Amino acid sequence: MRRIGKGLLGVIALLLVASLIWEPVTATQFAAPPARKYDARIVRDEFGVPHIFGKTDADASYGLAYAHAEDDFPTIEEVVAMTRGRAGVLLGQDGAKIDYVLHLLRVRETATREYPKIPADVRAVLDGYATGLNRYAETHPDEVRLRHLFPVNGEDIAAGFILRSPFFFGLDDTIGKLSDDKDPPRGTAARMTPAGRDPAMNGSNAFAVSPRRMSDGKTWLISNSHQPYEGGVAWYEATMESGEGLHMAGALFPGSPFILLGHNSNLGWTNTVNGPDLIDVYKLTLNEEGTQYRFDGKWLPLEKTWAWLPVRIGPFTLPVPKAVYHAIQGPVIVNRNGAFAIRYAAIDQARNLEQYYRITKARNWDEWTQAMSIGGIPATNFIYADKTGRIAYVYNALFPDRRPAFDYTGVLPGDTSADLWQGALGFDRMPKIVNPKSGFLVNSNNTPFMAAGPGSELNPADFSPLLGIEQRTTNRIYRALELLTAEKGPITPERLLQIKFDTAYSRASFAGRWMDKILALDLKSEPNLAKAQALLAQWDWNSDGNAPADALGEAMMHMANSAAYHGDPLPDAHAKLREVVDKLMKGFGRIDPPLGDVQRMIRGKVDLPANGGTDTLRAATTWDPQPDGRMRVKHGDSFIMLVNWDKAGRVTSQSIQPYGAATNRPDSPHYTDQMKLFVEHRFKPVHFQASDLAQHARRAYRIN
Repeated sequence: MRRIGKGLLGVIALLLVASLIWEPVTATQFAAPPARKYDARIVRDEFGVPHIFGKTDADASYGLAYAHAEDDFPTIEEVVAMTRGRAGVLLGQDGAKIDYVLHLLRVRETATREYPKIPADVRAVLDGYATGLNRYAETHPDEVRLRHLFPVNGEDIAAGFILRSPFFFGLDDTIGKLSDDKDPPRGTAARMTPAGRDPAMNGSNAFAVSPRRMSDGKTWLISNSHQPYEGGVAWYEATMESGEGLHMAGALFPGSPFILLGHNSNLGWTNTVNGPDLIDVYKLTLNEEGTQYRFDGKWLPLEKTWAWLPVRIGPFTLPVPKAVYHAIQGPVIVNRNGAFAIRYAAIDQARNLEQYYRITKARNWDEWTQAMSIGGIPATNFIYADKTGRIAYVYNALFPDRRPAFDYTGVLPGDTSADLWQGALGFDRMPKIVNPKSGFLVNSNNTPFMAAGPGSELNPADFSPLLGIEQRTTNRIYRALELLTAEKGPITPERLLQIKFDTAYSRASFAGRWMDKILALDLKSEPNLAKAQALLAQWDWNSDGNAPADALGEAMMHMANSAAYHGDPLPDAHAKLREVVDKLMKGFGRIDPPLGDVQRMIRGKVDLPANGGTDTLRAATTWDPQPDGRMRVKHGDSFIMLVNWDKAGRVTSQSIQPYGAATNRPDSPHYTDQMKLFVEHRFKPVHFQASDLAQHARRAYRIN
């Protein structure tokens, strides 16, 4: 028995050792990009923001990768791991879910097939970026957590875009619900996805105002994205300039080889998340063995492969097998209710990279719209402005070319090609407003039929229901339109910023219906809740931190906003009021603490009050509860950029981040140096021109 026991212990020990080493040993290693000489100059300004200069665009992208890695290599490494199906090693079970999606969507197969089709100049930029990451990993080996992940190449960068793009229009929701044996969704589930944590609340505001409406005679563009403050879709600010005509300032996500929103000398744009129906679900008819499905009268094989998902549990990484299915429509999820195939916009393509790159190089409206016509970015609103005074709104969506006679809002029959669309409608079919009579454009994750005020709006009747354009409204759009349309004369820059930082709720929004439910409650037998109800009855509906009901009122708005945002029924008002009162009493011993005592911006040693609301124009969208009852804002107003062109066409800009440029470097002075400005609604200059930067440079160095 002792020998058997020792033998068993030996086997267990061997298995434990194997669990420590199997994953990096079996991981596929990829070749580095073709060898070439890169040379980039990086200049850091007084806030640590990198300004990257290169002779070629590829040189600039090489420098961008290195500079971003200096500030946030851990997150970039996680993004790269996602593209290789190794996120589970770094992120545990949450990462393994992403790895499963990579296999389900055939991301690597798509990248391998489509990468050679990407134009050579775009591939050069992707290779330059990959080489910059490799250079950093080579010179900082102690920071590399995952063996055999580097070197990376341009195909890896492309895979990252292929993987993450569809999650900004809700593919995570569809996959998640079907995987949980539920019906295809209405709304978005909060889960870990390649689009980051809390993808359900990704949002943004965007404003463009023509010079004829501004008192200073300038064209104004306000970029006001709402993204998580940390992680794979947190914004990183940079300026890039090359000898090939690239000159762009703005922000990007970890893993991006170029700036995704901002401005060049002539024009600029920003994005807000839109909600078109770009996903269709088909129920397959399987044979008894579940190995074939019927399609147009024939039985086709249901493709099945096995993916081994690495899952880190403590110090060990275990291989977990997962079946992956595919049919003619696309990826398939088999659950208790049957087999469901998914088809989504931009499936099996990688044109978004070229589109993003081309718009950064556009010099005017014609070149910009030509680049937008590439049809690679599957969804997101674009608000545009340029030095000529033109402003525009484009509801960008790769609408599936659907055929009539089917209900695409529900589950479609999977046994026929009659409802199987091929490709998307073109740029000319996207809703657009150019130079509206009102002189302004705004979007706050709402229907495109509310964007420019009365007399300047698009007509919903002009667009087919098959496009699946959302009718969603938000408090933010109600407030923006109320405030902008109230301005009958010229708008001053100061007033425009007051509107952008507005913290009030409109009675026309969900807040009105929600407050009616709360105030209608019969609370005679619950004096503590009745007291809270009375306090809410006196609330000014403004989360500016100046009224005794602000903390209570904002907490109640927070309780209903997610349901309102996704068109779901509002929750039980009585239960939510009790929950909020209990939390305030436990944390603060009162129901009327100052909002700034409850809602905080916390990072490192910096701890500041934060105003704003869950669905106000000054957004504090989601919170992390703290042990003492306070709420740490983690998502909402993030990167904000103010851009304007004067009458001579000269561009100037300002920006602000919630934390600082050194995203993941707690020892850096730039880890938190923008926080005070951020909470005070102030901005720092963007040193777009080299002559201006020279006066504010704090560090300059070359990477080659």
